[in-house]
Amino acid sequence: MSNHSQDQTTEEETTVPSDMETEQVEDAEKTDESTEAADESTEAAEPEKPKRRIQWARVFAFGVLPAIALLLALGAGYLKWMDNSVRNDESARDESIKAAKDSTVAMLSYKPDTVEQQLNAARDLLTGYFRDSYTSLTHDVVIPGAKQKQISAVATVPAAASVSASPRHAVVLVFVNQTVIVGQDAPTDTASSVRVTLDKLGDRWLISKFDPV
Repeated sequence: MSNHSQDQTTEEETTVPSDMETEQVEDAEKTDESTEAADESTEAAEPEKPKRRIQWARVFAFGVLPAIALLLALGAGYLKWMDNSVRNDESARDESIKAAKDSTVAMLSYKPDTVEQQLNAARDLLTGYFRDSYTSLTHDVVIPGAKQKQISAVATVPAAASVSASPRHAVVLVFVNQTVIVGQDAPTDTASSVRVTLDKLGDRWLISKFDPV
């Protein structure tokens, strides 16, 4: 009995290693198959990388670069427009201030013997409803009075400031000193400030409103 048991034990001991070896072989085969499958999938995926790079290059070349160029062009155009706009406003401010000063002096200065010619010339510096009102006032009141009573007036503008200015419209605040002499009387000095509105018609700045303030 002891010999038989020993034989059985020996057979079992020799059988167990065989099963383990079989499992190890199967595991090794599976590992090899997995490795081969991974290698195949890696090889299959590698050719796609250049395609993706080419696609992104095309998107960048045909999409992003033109968009950037367009934005740069728009930005340059906007800056140029802003620069021109600022220059135009500066030019309008300077021109309108000079026109307001010169026209104010012309409107309020005259002598008895030349009053009609002077004030008619000043009328050409005006426009719109104000031109009509000024014409009526000078023809009905100022010219006859100056001739009859020997009235003379001299106006000066010691200061003027731009309130607003655009290429076609401007507002200027002028400070006026006027000296009036009636016949042989002593001169009378008057100081005032006027809000002058001007519109550009053609290449000339003409007064459309003249409001004392």
